[in-house]
Amino acid sequence: MRHLQDFDMVEAIIRAGSIRKAAEDMNITASALNRRINRFEEELGYEIFERLPRGVRLNPAGELVLHHIRAQRSDFARLQSQVADLSGVRRGHVSIACSQALLPYFMPDQIARYRAEHRGVTFSVKTRDRVEAEHDLSTFASDIALVFEPQHMVDFEVVVQIQQPVHVVMRADNPLASQTEIRLRDCLEQAYVAPSPRYGARVLLDAAARKTTYRTIEPVVESESFDFMRHYVLHENAIAFQFPIGLKMVGARGYVARPLSTRDVAPGNLFLGQLRGRILPVASGRFLQQLATALQAHAL
Repeated sequence: MRHLQDFDMVEAIIRAGSIRKAAEDMNITASALNRRINRFEEELGYEIFERLPRGVRLNPAGELVLHHIRAQRSDFARLQSQVADLSGVRRGHVSIACSQALLPYFMPDQIARYRAEHRGVTFSVKTRDRVEAEHDLSTFASDIALVFEPQHMVDFEVVVQIQQPVHVVMRADNPLASQTEIRLRDCLEQAYVAPSPRYGARVLLDAAARKTTYRTIEPVVESESFDFMRHYVLHENAIAFQFPIGLKMVGARGYVARPLSTRDVAPGNLFLGQLRGRILPVASGRFLQQLATALQAHAL
């Protein structure tokens, strides 16, 4: 376990940016911490920090050590969950990087279902876009990612992929509400709100607009909150765009949702996955399988 303590020391220095500040955070003297880091570097055979006038930073060898630390912590967490399984007591922590569209309904339902059977398991759910989610996986900050349209698939192991057509969200008295399928050109002739360009729904809208005479998406309001956009349509009688997995009981809340024609806007791809080659802790692995089953049913 001594190496785990060494890892805590290295991570504390990385967070603080200097040995002196890290020592203050750890409530030890700077000279004692400096001796410990020197001993660690001697055992490794290489220096891992570049000493600067006002602190330290990792050198290339240190970056490799940091990746090793994160991998070791992941492996130790998996070992702990496996040992807990032997006694029939399911414990552990599941960290999830998740697109915003999954937060209002899908993810709370899934976590509550899992915890109903495994009360010892805790969760952290972080709102992430496509790039951020894959970075979380590669740094072991998250075990599972559930995101729309990942941009870089090199280290992303896809477990389940389902399609989600973009839906138009509007007040029930909007002229477009009577249609069962809506054309993009009709939407762009109204006042509309849209997510920022880093979100999957906006990527699809921008790509579709470039193929029309409109060329660009120019919303009256741009937001990173889908909750805000859903509520805004009730005030101005504008329209918004969202994936259906983030909608529930829309009619009862004063607005309705209708699919955009796939002739105009391609469906979005929702990806569930993990870091390629990583063996997840038991709790995370089983929750991943629960999500996979739920998403497959959702796609029917």
